[in-house]
Amino acid sequence: MRRVLALLGLALGPVLVLGVFFVLPVAGMVARGFWPGGGFDPGGVLEVLTRPRTGRVVWFTVWSSAVATVVSVLLGLPAAYALHRLDLPLRRVVRAALLVPFVLPTVVVGVAFRQLLGEAGPLGGLGLDGTPVAIVAGLAFFNVAVVVRSVGAAWESLDPRPAEAAAALGASPAQVLRTVTLPALRPAVVSAASVVFLFCATSFGVVLTLGGLRYSSVETEIYLLTTNLLDLPAAAALSVVQLVAITALLALAARLRTVPDPTVARRTARPRAVRRSDWPQVAATLVLLLLVAAPIGTLVLGSLRVDDAWSLGNYRALQSTGDGALLVPVTEALVTSLRTAVDATWMSLLLGLVVAVVVTRRSRTPAERRVRSVLDGFFMLPLGVSAVTLGFGFLITLDRPPLDLRDSGLLVPVAQALVALPLVVRTIVPVLAGVDDRQRQAAASLGAGPLRTLATVDLPVVWRPLLAAAGFAFAASLGEFGATSFLARDDRATVPVVIFRLIGSPGAMNYGMALAASVVLAATTAVVMLAVERLRVPSLGVL
Repeated sequence: MRRVLALLGLALGPVLVLGVFFVLPVAGMVARGFWPGGGFDPGGVLEVLTRPRTGRVVWFTVWSSAVATVVSVLLGLPAAYALHRLDLPLRRVVRAALLVPFVLPTVVVGVAFRQLLGEAGPLGGLGLDGTPVAIVAGLAFFNVAVVVRSVGAAWESLDPRPAEAAAALGASPAQVLRTVTLPALRPAVVSAASVVFLFCATSFGVVLTLGGLRYSSVETEIYLLTTNLLDLPAAAALSVVQLVAITALLALAARLRTVPDPTVARRTARPRAVRRSDWPQVAATLVLLLLVAAPIGTLVLGSLRVDDAWSLGNYRALQSTGDGALLVPVTEALVTSLRTAVDATWMSLLLGLVVAVVVTRRSRTPAERRVRSVLDGFFMLPLGVSAVTLGFGFLITLDRPPLDLRDSGLLVPVAQALVALPLVVRTIVPVLAGVDDRQRQAAASLGAGPLRTLATVDLPVVWRPLLAAAGFAFAASLGEFGATSFLARDDRATVPVVIFRLIGSPGAMNYGMALAASVVLAATTAVVMLAVERLRVPSLGVL
């Protein structure tokens, strides 16, 4: 009983934080959908779901996410093989370069593709700007790194002897791939595809920037219903549907990740020299690298062009408010973003560390095991809610006493901390769970208290994942757009919000400033994430 009480006492802080800033907003959102006039009325949700536009939005979300997932898998598999099984020169550099799109803020990805596919862009003649093709391309660009990393890690540890035996028995390379390699990689491929589909279905910045009002996913439709049409019950109804769908997808993805193939032997093999039969995979990897570099390069070059001449004028203009588009200069928004990201980082890190300690300690009694299981499930609830839904929940619930936080400077950092919390927990938990509990017991038997045990046993092991988690949280907060777009005031706007407002305002100066701000934000985020990559934390491969 004493251990159960200690467990509950340790979990009290995170439970209260999640209760106020997660359960309450989500409950308020559900109530707005099912109790629109104070009484239970599920007919309102059904009416929203039977609207023709809702059907089109849901269908667009499903098919665009499915196509982007297929494209990401097809582009990522050859690169996963070439970069994890072959001894290519500069392969670590190429792997890091292919990771950059995944860590870019989504609104920056949207601006980069508009610059590439717009009328004045290098591929403007294709007429793809503002089409579903552009949206699918942006989603695939953003998520192909997930396939390369997760499938590549599985491919790297795949025992090569079964494939070598099949080849020795006369099987062609295509037959070896079809009958030996792909079946062994199936769990990793399916898991990566499910995660990519989830990311595509909940993508906000990419779809909003490239699709505008013409093409909406469920995520952007919630935003448009709230900000443009002020139809809060309909937005709440769509949020409830999305909450159920995301939770089901997360449960499926988690199940797929935890089902290993017992017939597959794992043995990390040394990369081998490139053979002539590997040239197609190497060529496909180079093509993927070019596809990834094209939007980023176009974005950088576009930011350096002013009136058809090379200039740093767009960057100098960041000290202004643009051509009537902003209330504060972009440089001030950058300071706001950095300050907000720092606050969100320490919040998510502190909360995530306590959550990780609570869920990874070994249970000694059935009662303690049940309590820990309930807490584990409760702490993972934020995984099932998108940033837009969370921001919408904040908007409709934290606006009256005793929780009137509309003017609080902590509202945006708290929302961003909750968005980053799953990244922090996923980074720390596998490492803490791998610490032998007998070391803690030995420290306790020698007279060390809980805090000293944590400092002498856990912290020496977990400090690198903690740094990596801090980097992830900082980068995620810096580029967060979904929840922040609901909550940030015009005089406290962050850089992603400012970029979206600049590209939505007329004038060449505003557009040039949006390009320059995107480059600054992308460079800052990329530097942080490349530093995280150098920490080589094993658990990062499953993110």
